[in-house]
This record gives sequence, structure tokens and C-alpha cells, in this order.
Amino acid sequence: MKKFLAVMVLVLTSAVSFAQKGPKIEFKAENNTIDYGTVERGKDNGLRTFEFTNTGDEALIITDVRSTCGCTVPSKPTEPILPGQKGSIEVQYNMNVGRISRTITVESNAVNYVNGVVPLRIKGEVVPAK
Repeated sequence: MKKFLAVMVLVLTSAVSFAQKGPKIEFKAENNTIDYGTVERGKDNGLRTFEFTNTGDEALIITDVRSTCGCTVPSKPTEPILPGQKGSIEVQYNMNVGRISRTITVESNAVNYVNGVVPLRIKGEVVPAK
């Protein structure tokens, strides 16, 4: 019984020591993706917002947000996001007719993503106005 308790204490101590400390970013959008669906050109401004929360225990700093092309313009928070606070990243798509499939790359000090890099995606389709 003493050995069992000793092993349990060792396991629990190890688990606690491996817990990540620092800022963590958790996005509200499922799979970090916003689906525009099918939208008519001219009836939608193309603006969408990725909302997130810093679920860590240190300030989250977004250092860069960039898109895979010039048709999608993201904006980033300018101030650190404190633990427990919410933030947002706005994305403006130019709404050219056709399929939407773009990736926005977020660089941060978040410890729950490799090197703090988070890929966000937008998808959907823009159809001509009726």
C-alpha cells in the first residue's frame, strides 16, 4: 500500500510539473474556422471576427497577424490580453465572386500552440448578386 501511495504521489507531482504555465489562447470558433456560407456580392461587407480568450496565467501578446493573400486583411489587438480577458481579430475579405478558402496566421507568445503560431481559416462562397 505504501508503494502504491508513493507511486501515486510521484505521478501527480510529475503531472503538475508538466502543466503549461504562461499565456494560452483559446478561440471561440470551432476548429478556428469561420464559415461565411454562401453570400451574395454587395450584400455582405466581408467583415468577420475571431473571438478568443487568454486562458493562461500570463499576459497574451499577439505579435503578428497575416493572411495568405491581399484579398484578406486581418487586424490584431495592440495591447496585451491579460489572463481571463477576451480579445478579437477582425478579418476583412474583399468579397470577389468565387470560393473563399484562406488562412490567417497568428503569431503570439501562447504556450498551447507550437511556437505560439495559430492558423485561423475562413471559408465559404461569394455568388453574384441576383
